[in-house]
Amino acid sequence: MKSCITISLVPSLKGGPWILWDSLEKSVKESARLGFDAIELFTDGPQAGEKNELRNLLNETGLALGAVGTGAGKVLNGLTLTHPDQNIRAKAISFVREMIDFGALFNAPAIIGSMQGSYSESTSKQDALNYLTDALEELGDHANTQGVSLIYEPLNRYETNLFNLYLDACEFIDQLSTNGVSLLADLFHMNIEEDSISDSLQKGARHLGHVHFADSNRKPVGNGHTNMAPIATTLQEIGYDGCVSAEAFAWPDPLTAAKTTIDSYRKFFS
Repeated sequence: MKSCITISLVPSLKGGPWILWDSLEKSVKESARLGFDAIELFTDGPQAGEKNELRNLLNETGLALGAVGTGAGKVLNGLTLTHPDQNIRAKAISFVREMIDFGALFNAPAIIGSMQGSYSESTSKQDALNYLTDALEELGDHANTQGVSLIYEPLNRYETNLFNLYLDACEFIDQLSTNGVSLLADLFHMNIEEDSISDSLQKGARHLGHVHFADSNRKPVGNGHTNMAPIATTLQEIGYDGCVSAEAFAWPDPLTAAKTTIDSYRKFFS
């Protein structure tokens, strides 16, 4: 497994669940100094910093790019894959494709979380699931052509009404014809929804592609009440070898949150 920390380069969203902020150079070098293996980026589009800045920083520090988030497509641009307007769905797919291509330059997957959208009075549940299926089929195949995977994230009930439970999402992925889609296990969302996080991870190990490492209150692990020890044991037992990435609030401040995270990672995974 690889320790990973989130970096947001979208100042207008400050206060969201990302630990380091604003300066790509400062954040990458701080991540390396603290001993992380990788970074996960949240950007406003398929770029980060000046031309070649990200590649040069990764080469200099030895860090990997663990994943790229696509959430700005919804938060900043109002795009979702299940929107009732076909033109907006097409723009959402195009945005995700660009993020897949951006991540693939660094052998990193793209994550679909909030961009999945929800069903509503204007979009029935079945229509939304059909739209999501079509999008993931297309985008999963595209990710395959780029040599990476596409990671789909079940979210808690307050953020989507599509898939809240990890194993329900596993069954959905089972029905896709593409093999380019895997799942993200976000421990914050799972703490809200799952009867047993460990059991769900064990039963759905076949699709696990990424882990978000956050406590029950979305603060850095160690500041809430999630029992992390059995979860860590399960991840080791199933042979998970991907990123354990801290998508958490920068509480009480970014540097302290980063230190708490790497200490917690070492406590449970070293």
